[in-house]
Amino acid sequence: MKLCRFQPLEFSSANLSRSEQNIHPEACSGVIEGDRVREIRSLFGALEFTGRSWLLAVVRLLAPVVPSKVVCIGRNYAEHAAELGNEVPKEPLIFLKPPSSVIGPDEPILMPAISQRVDYEGEIAIVIGETCFMPGEGEDLRRYILGYTCLNDVTARDIQKRDVQFTRGKSFDTFCPIGPLIETEFDVGAASVETRVNGQRKQFGQTSQMLFSSDVIIRWIAQVMTLVPGDVIATGTPPGVGSLAAGDTVEVSVSGIGTLRNLVAAREA
Repeated sequence: MKLCRFQPLEFSSANLSRSEQNIHPEACSGVIEGDRVREIRSLFGALEFTGRSWLLAVVRLLAPVVPSKVVCIGRNYAEHAAELGNEVPKEPLIFLKPPSSVIGPDEPILMPAISQRVDYEGEIAIVIGETCFMPGEGEDLRRYILGYTCLNDVTARDIQKRDVQFTRGKSFDTFCPIGPLIETEFDVGAASVETRVNGQRKQFGQTSQMLFSSDVIIRWIAQVMTLVPGDVIATGTPPGVGSLAAGDTVEVSVSGIGTLRNLVAAREA
């Protein structure tokens, strides 16, 4: 099943209030079926349809969730660790991206003036569907997973290198594109991810190459922090990272899910 968040582009004046804070239709949740999207009450819990639907051609897809946090796994592909001159980690290396960095498909990635090198990092991301903290040993973790999506862990590489730790270089607004949808029926053990810039393939990797599996990652994170519905876990990027420039189009594709596409633009002063 393909889940999404969206805004209808066709609406009546009855959908709008006179408030300046509500000049666009509110975000809706939906299930994509063929060329239509059927509205549901919520992405979480029992599936309940509202009876309304739209053609995909007349909706705008948004970031599929609004996470309380984005937890990322660093250096989860050995070749990526090597290309940046880092050792392979002995245990999952986690860091956070703030919710303010999240954007959806076709929204622009804005280049900060204080960075001279901004990199793409295409990844497969896990979307949490149920609250998870310290799951039991041997417990089936699939109950906690809503599904999977595409993510671009955009990074100001020069700032990351200067700071040593990751926070500032990973946290600029627009540095976490997510989408275009959540696939609930997905074999994470047999998936691939690739990144293209201006149509040229730059990255390719398979989940079989990950140092730490999704189960290991979820257990490791949930020892430290409570994962709540809508939280996102980025599972790491394969080798081939490189820089972006204003005017580029960057696409992250995951087999069985789809393609997350974003333009790159200079941030206006």
